[in-house]
Amino acid sequence: MSDARQLATRMVAKVWGCDILPAPFSAPPGKRIGEIWFEPPPEVPDVLVKYLFTSEKLSVQVHPSCDSALPGEAGKEECWLVLEAAPGAQLAIGFERAVTPAEMATAARDGTIETLLTWHPARAGDLFYIPAGTVHAIGPGLALVEVQQASDTTFRLYDYGRPRELHLERALAVADGAPYPAQYRRSIAQGPVLVDGPHFRLDRVAGIPDETTYAAYSGALLALPLEGDLNARGSSAKAGPGECLVADGLDALDFSAAKVTLLSRAA
Repeated sequence: MSDARQLATRMVAKVWGCDILPAPFSAPPGKRIGEIWFEPPPEVPDVLVKYLFTSEKLSVQVHPSCDSALPGEAGKEECWLVLEAAPGAQLAIGFERAVTPAEMATAARDGTIETLLTWHPARAGDLFYIPAGTVHAIGPGLALVEVQQASDTTFRLYDYGRPRELHLERALAVADGAPYPAQYRRSIAQGPVLVDGPHFRLDRVAGIPDETTYAAYSGALLALPLEGDLNARGSSAKAGPGECLVADGLDALDFSAAKVTLLSRAA
């Protein structure tokens, strides 16, 4: 591969998406864009980075782990970094108290599952790590960066009456009925290491990476500038906010014009 190159993007329309997106993005006329994906490159095939934009609540859902007992279902762990949050914006993650599968099933069927979930206030700079099995829902008024395993396996428990398929049996087979552990919620200010999980790593770099970060990113990686510009060494490839580079190591990147960058790689 070349030392670094910019990744292609894909806009994904969603019923809960937005027709007006924050800069530097722009939604096509008549489209409600909910996600902008960076196509996973062959050098980092197991990590997907995308932006999310919400004008309505997303479904109450859960993802399986790689070692779940469901055959043929790819695992998915993820994290969310809040970029923008309207006043009162919230994220539902985990339950207010321990609930049984039977309670969860009843609440999913009658729509009261929302009241069992813990709705966390969301502010710009908040970071939430979502292990597989965590029941969750994203509220309206949010712009997020999501980093996840490159899987789209989603089991919906409740979808506010929208005409979309639910997956209650499979969801109950993998859902954790526990409260959300406090240690999984962080702030971007607590970097540089934001997530060091079993499937991917995520770091925040302000300016030039330090020696520890260089050592942690000696192989293929994704680099997402949040502020400032990121350039490739020895080529014309570059990225600004809203763009993403894949590189074969930090030495392939010039951080001299970068202010804040997210780095991610497979574990």
